[in-house]
Amino acid sequence: MSHRIDGHSMFLHTLEVSGRCLSLILTFSLTGPLQAQSDWPVYGHDSGATRYSPLNQINTLNVAKLQRAWTYSTTEGILNAAPLTQSGRAGEPAGVPGRSANGGRGARTRISEVTPLVINGLMYLTTPYNRVVALEPETGKEIWSYELKDLGVPATRGLAYWPGDKTAPPTIFFGTTGGFLVAINVKTGKPVPGFANEGFLNLRTGVTEKFPNAAYGLSSPPAIYKDLVITGSHVQEQPALGPSGDVRAWDVHTGKPVWTFHTIPHPGEPGSETWEGESWKDRSGANVWGMLTVDTQRGLIFLPIGCPTQDYYGVDRTGANLYSTTLVALDAASGRMAWYFQTTHHDIWDYDLEAPPALIDIIVNGRKIPAVAQMTKEGLLFVLDRTNGKPVYGVQERAVPQAGFVSGEHPWPTQPFPVKPPPLARNSFAPEEIAKVTPEHQKYCEEMLNSNGGLRTGGPYLDFGEKPAIIFPGTLGGGNWHGVSFDPKLGYIFVNTQSFGEVFQIVDSPRGRGARRYKFWDGDKLWPCSAPPWGELSAVDTKTGDIVWRVPLGVFDELEGKNVHNTGTPNMGGTIATAGGLVFVGATVDDRFRAFDSRTGKELWVTNIGAAAHTVPITYQGKDGRQYVALMVSGGGFLGDHTIAPILLAFALP
Repeated sequence: MSHRIDGHSMFLHTLEVSGRCLSLILTFSLTGPLQAQSDWPVYGHDSGATRYSPLNQINTLNVAKLQRAWTYSTTEGILNAAPLTQSGRAGEPAGVPGRSANGGRGARTRISEVTPLVINGLMYLTTPYNRVVALEPETGKEIWSYELKDLGVPATRGLAYWPGDKTAPPTIFFGTTGGFLVAINVKTGKPVPGFANEGFLNLRTGVTEKFPNAAYGLSSPPAIYKDLVITGSHVQEQPALGPSGDVRAWDVHTGKPVWTFHTIPHPGEPGSETWEGESWKDRSGANVWGMLTVDTQRGLIFLPIGCPTQDYYGVDRTGANLYSTTLVALDAASGRMAWYFQTTHHDIWDYDLEAPPALIDIIVNGRKIPAVAQMTKEGLLFVLDRTNGKPVYGVQERAVPQAGFVSGEHPWPTQPFPVKPPPLARNSFAPEEIAKVTPEHQKYCEEMLNSNGGLRTGGPYLDFGEKPAIIFPGTLGGGNWHGVSFDPKLGYIFVNTQSFGEVFQIVDSPRGRGARRYKFWDGDKLWPCSAPPWGELSAVDTKTGDIVWRVPLGVFDELEGKNVHNTGTPNMGGTIATAGGLVFVGATVDDRFRAFDSRTGKELWVTNIGAAAHTVPITYQGKDGRQYVALMVSGGGFLGDHTIAPILLAFALP
């Protein structure tokens, strides 16, 4: 076992697993078994979350003809699709259920970020109205549904599929906000009686006994590896003490626990020395609330771990705080650590890792490298060798501010920055970079900038304390949970980002010291106060680590009417890539769904879908031979745009 922790190398760690050093494994292969290529069987299309489909019926030559094929309402069933014009644009859909009369924000509607699965002729999804449903993927017709009772709302981002074996049926697994893992027989639509308690596993057992009133649940799908279902968790952001963020594996047949990985190491475990005193004890956070990915060939599971509690106050947890805000690779069968790479040491900025670590095979200097691409909130893309965690293009530990924090805070003296690619979103801000899209907006932003005696400005690791400062990017990124997609033919990584900051200030509250924070933008218009572009779509060439193209993503119609172009918009939700030479993405607060040329970044198709699609779309081939592209539309969430009752839209060629 190699073991080294110091100011410049502590972010990388390699362990022996079953007597072999994973850094020496040089076998190159696909990240998982071949799936039905016409389906979308895993959240990220494959277990390594490349989000690439080999389908090419829809391509750069005909995508402009794409039109709505069917619509499924999570509240009302099938709706008649509004026809698109020949240009591929649609007007505001009339009579969309749940839309507030003025189309405003804050409509009291549940939102959904779910990405459906399509497997063997059926589509599966959860809804925010406590149901899991199976649909006919060619029409949206409901085949079966199951309603949950008193278990919380199904996880907002989706579900996982296990193909079954001789003793158990094919099963879909998903979590709930109430802390349950649910197993549903895909053939009957009923809970699987042999799994845990008649199909329901209480995940709170073993983690919440000391904190019975604390929040604990799942917000993302579990991962499947052979006969294991592996879960992260969604926990509190404050106070500091509460349920652990440990990652756990369960027997897919019985629901019995198989292994637990302590995301905050206990005394005597590797990394425990990065927690001063007993600051590890009962510490919450350091949880995987985003997506786990699996290299089935190498038997590795990748954990994008979030920050520890409290998110913005680390006085009581001096040290680097492993394995918070760290990409960790485990032996999937045993839960033993293979290696780790910490992207933010002693995180007090809420720079969670949560995007799916994308497992991609790349060629650099003529050598094939099994890599993992991890997007961060800071707008940084780390590309690592997935067998050992070593950076492919290099990483520098750079000095960051040390003064100006609250008394007792000891930030880590350096933070890691990839040599390549450069930041994919703005990750610093200076007063002269104030937005000037309209005189009124400029005045609004300057008044905010000059408030409280003048807000301090700088980069992603700026110090903050009782005097407020603009942290750039803010806690929404940069990048966020949606991550990247990858075209293996081009060798391009695609990622959408947003660029705006947040104001941080340490304040006292009944729950102790913590951060007051608010977005550096006009929240009514959703216009950030930094100069645009506010949203971008980029392609990175993995052969070189360079950005191939970078284009604004999204428009504000009001600014377009004032002849202000190329602003992009805030966005939340991801891309997919296809063999048709296309990148599809919703995400933007302008209520559009778009297709881009993957080689050039040229926008080829856009349609108005009535609200934002803060999700990852899918594409699949139906039994009728047609290729479909589908996505959930609901708006809302952390960006505060208007909401509609969630609807699933599917598009196809005429």
